[in-house]
Amino acid sequence: MPGTCIEMSASGSPVEKIKAGSRFLRGTLVESLADSFTGSLREDDQTLIKYHGSYQQDDRDLREERRQQKLEPDYSFMIRTRTPGGIATPEQWLKLDAIATRYANASLRVTTRQAFQFHGVIKRELKATLAAINASLIDTIAACGDVNRNVLSAANPLLSSVHATVHAQAKALSEYFLPRTRAYYEIWLDEERVAGSDEHEPIYGETYLPRKFKTAFAVPPVNDVDIFANDLGFIAIIEGGAVVGYNLTVGGGFGATHGDPTTYPRLADVIGFVTPEQVIAAAEGVITTQRDWGNRVERKRSRLKYTIDDRGLAAFKAEVERRAGFTLAPAREFLFDHNGDRFGWVEGEDSRWHLTLRIEAGRIIDRGERRLLSGLRAIAQIHGGDFRLTPNQNLIVANVPAAARGAIDALVAEYGLDLYRSASPLRLNALACVALPTCSLAMAEAERYLPDLVSKIEARLAAHALTDADIHLRISGCPNGCSRPYLGEIALVGKAPGRYNLMLGADHRGQRLNQLHKENISEKDIIETVDALLARYAKQRSTDERFGDFLVRTGVVAAKPRIPLEVRT
Repeated sequence: MPGTCIEMSASGSPVEKIKAGSRFLRGTLVESLADSFTGSLREDDQTLIKYHGSYQQDDRDLREERRQQKLEPDYSFMIRTRTPGGIATPEQWLKLDAIATRYANASLRVTTRQAFQFHGVIKRELKATLAAINASLIDTIAACGDVNRNVLSAANPLLSSVHATVHAQAKALSEYFLPRTRAYYEIWLDEERVAGSDEHEPIYGETYLPRKFKTAFAVPPVNDVDIFANDLGFIAIIEGGAVVGYNLTVGGGFGATHGDPTTYPRLADVIGFVTPEQVIAAAEGVITTQRDWGNRVERKRSRLKYTIDDRGLAAFKAEVERRAGFTLAPAREFLFDHNGDRFGWVEGEDSRWHLTLRIEAGRIIDRGERRLLSGLRAIAQIHGGDFRLTPNQNLIVANVPAAARGAIDALVAEYGLDLYRSASPLRLNALACVALPTCSLAMAEAERYLPDLVSKIEARLAAHALTDADIHLRISGCPNGCSRPYLGEIALVGKAPGRYNLMLGADHRGQRLNQLHKENISEKDIIETVDALLARYAKQRSTDERFGDFLVRTGVVAAKPRIPLEVRT
């Protein structure tokens, strides 16, 4: 019912009005790009370009200096790819490397949604950059904006046939829910618009979804996609080595606003089971229900999680079943044992080898002895398999014949890509969003702060003989949660420069949210608090007890009851 969205837009938020008047995401982007007097786009176009896979940003480190010089901010653009399941060929890798070197800031970034990000692209080169990305047979449409965004898929390198099946399902879903507008192709690829064509969006309508929408596919026992953090999720059920269907999850999401209790992180609910043939219909039922039921007036309460909490899970499920045309079967048994990555070499069931490299904060760049961009370029030139981006900001050199391991190992050592061999478990699993200086929402540092913070906590771990403790640390520069901080056993959520909310007590499987422990504290308070808790953990933990579980068991963090996220017989 696309008309429902159009009718609501008249009384909707300003963003709803921008979408309704955009002529299916065209706006005045062509005119904005042609304006050589500013590095910025027109205000409405700054919203619309998100649907094309880009955000306008500026270097906040330079804001005040440029203001004093009476110059406009140092504008640039972040570009994000749409890469379902995060797979790229070596040929594509080399093309993306060349784009980063030619147009961006000579770095690639692996995101927590298995996408590449380019940073520092200036406006006059934006079109050329997007065209070059498209020439690599990767695009950026729907990587951002109020649509179904890049679809996550388990990076599991062991179950090769299962991985291939699930990845194909994720890719098919991504393609099905792409916007149908030709605006992307007209603006960036010079496609001629057909005069008099009756363009429409059969799924989204003229105003698309009320807010961003995230989908993921998980393969137990590894929850590397953090399935319960997504609006829509599919947990693969494997029998006899084959995928027989998926448990369907709905209503996850992490965006929140400091000081506003009506906004909050939420884990998804398991609502049933679907066969592989029912996946698209079930997804369309969820997405179109959110399209028509979601809040289009108050954007901070427009995600699916609020729609479900406001309407009730039973009512939402019934509406999804009505639209899908079938009743969901009961959920099947599943079990997750962790939500991290396997580092180093592992052999898959097909005797191919897979090397998972640690990429700190996902940033692939040449710095000192660690020349990650150059090293991966060298590997891509000899690699015959593929590359896989993980949802934990790491990289898998995948599908390597046994005979080729030696050559890749030599390049890994030469270019300093071997952090996975020396890093502590804390450093291996830590996540951080970009934050300052480019993210406009950032309130505090994240990516730039991560290495220093990890070193300080490592020192406290060593002091308590806990160097090998596998504790999940996550940092976000603001409460929107791009680094999924609310699933960290220890997490910092930015409040102001140098100040964070300290969140504690998530589990290691991505099935329990952490909770606020201390608010708006400095690094000194953070380290002292964590140090005291680590001292208790060292003395009082049970055998093999994880840090987050210890905090709950000892009452440091109160366990919150909720609908079970795990189905067992």
